[in-house]
Amino acid sequence: MPARPVRTLAIALLAGLLGALLPATAAHAGTVQGGRLDWGIKSSFQSYVTGPVAKGGFQLKGGAATAGGSLFRFHSATGSYDPDTGAFEASYSGGVTFQGHQKPDGVHELDMTVSRPTVKISGGSGTLYVDVSSRAKDTGAVSNQSQVPFATLGVGGINMKGGASPLTLTGIPATLTSQGAQAFAGYYPAGTRLDPLSLSADVKTAPAGEVSQPATAQPGATAEAPQAPGAFADAAVDWGVRRTFREYVTGSVGQGKWTLAEGAQDGGALFRFPQGKGAYDGRKGTLDAAFAGTVQFTGAHLDLTLGKVGVKVENGKGVLSADVTTQGATKNAVPLVEFDAKALKAEGALVTLTEAPATLTEGGSQAFNSMYKAGTEMDPVSLAVALDATAKLPALPDLGSTASPSAAPAPAPSADEPAPAAESGTSSNTGLYAALAAAALLLAVAAALLLRKRRPNPAATATPAPGPASGSAQASAAGSVAPAPAPASASGSAQASAAASGQVSTPGSAASGAGPSAGAGPTPAAGSGPASAPASASAQAGPPAGTAPGNGSGSGSAAEASAGAAGSEPDADGVK
Repeated sequence: MPARPVRTLAIALLAGLLGALLPATAAHAGTVQGGRLDWGIKSSFQSYVTGPVAKGGFQLKGGAATAGGSLFRFHSATGSYDPDTGAFEASYSGGVTFQGHQKPDGVHELDMTVSRPTVKISGGSGTLYVDVSSRAKDTGAVSNQSQVPFATLGVGGINMKGGASPLTLTGIPATLTSQGAQAFAGYYPAGTRLDPLSLSADVKTAPAGEVSQPATAQPGATAEAPQAPGAFADAAVDWGVRRTFREYVTGSVGQGKWTLAEGAQDGGALFRFPQGKGAYDGRKGTLDAAFAGTVQFTGAHLDLTLGKVGVKVENGKGVLSADVTTQGATKNAVPLVEFDAKALKAEGALVTLTEAPATLTEGGSQAFNSMYKAGTEMDPVSLAVALDATAKLPALPDLGSTASPSAAPAPAPSADEPAPAAESGTSSNTGLYAALAAAALLLAVAAALLLRKRRPNPAATATPAPGPASGSAQASAAGSVAPAPAPASASGSAQASAAASGQVSTPGSAASGAGPSAGAGPTPAAGSGPASAPASASAQAGPPAGTAPGNGSGSGSAAEASAGAAGSEPDADGVK
């Protein structure tokens, strides 16, 4: 075969191979849809807020939940991830409000809300952005800032390339930035170490060339039979009962669990009772609805089932009731909580009420065996009513497909160890390496053939001298250009190699770890503030029989420790 056709064939084959390869690798880049972020912000700050000096607490918003210890769980990640470059961006929903130092007029001198955390990682560096609303400790001025670069993330030792869904990062160190210090109302200086964070993200990819189609209304959705006057197509009510009650049930004292049945759904920080049926009058602002689903709480000396949940709204006030079963006996339609329904509103064909404050009724107090007094603040109530089939109920918090990321930091790698790669089922670079090796092999074969054709052919010899063995040529070529092994990959978890050094430091100066730095904010007196202990440890000091679990203010740890003091009574005025 002449040399030119051989060279042309090799080039054509290589071009075709690379052309098929590049779209395949590009297809791995995808969107983040679903996942969670666990972060305590700063555990010593939580302890101060809920302690005897600030005498405050925190409230969860937007579906955020607690996740044991002093962690808050944010949910429903959205964003993007490129495994070829390692670039990652994900925003999470939910928020937490800290309040303390209440004045006689009801205003809290300490009032700060942190919400919508967003993690951005690129080029070996990472930043945590948050929405912050805070009251300055010196002037009392309230500021609202969106997506403040709140903390730098210690991701320098992490190889973010090559990960696949689901992707997790564990124990990432976080350090307060100058912008974060300002947004933190001046309680901590820039450079203060915050709690480490852990996250998970579900990454969804589409095959090369595939374009996602926008969601469209189902054909015939509006052609259903007309509804009766006042009737609606669907409805759901979201209610978590009470955060500290849930923590008590699953803690070391309650040693229990909850079980959902008959369609009830778990949203992390709330329970959804779906399939609502009933009547709504927009002109009068009234609602009368019954919902499906049951939730049963079981544990030490506890067996409580709530079912056939109903909601009635009239004159701007709402009542949530349920059938209550304890010790095998059932009381029907017990009014459990009352809530403010003035914000019930219709937007198009969807009627909503979001996180309406709720308080326990006398009947609710009896349902909980007087563990809580009437008037105790319970979890807020959210309602959604679809007036026709075109309306879509709000989605539940999406916690992703992975198990809860561990809050324990991964050990730091030694200097001679390579940084761990973002783990996945199959590294996105593996196909690239294999294709390059195949291309090199193809070129080696073509080169061998070319050399063979160019070798002089002696006319005196009947049989030409044998050329280089093709097998040896292949082995040599393959060995000379074979790429380095791809980073180790396993099963979808990117582990943080730059681990936080132990538990995060308490606030204050370098010499003191007792609270915010002297003169820079409220400083708990030595020994006066509750220690920031994990929920499991604090639950050991939980309520004796007949007292309310978690009726104190603040986080799970502080609340349970406060409520668990021997002989303590339920504090109906405590902030959840």
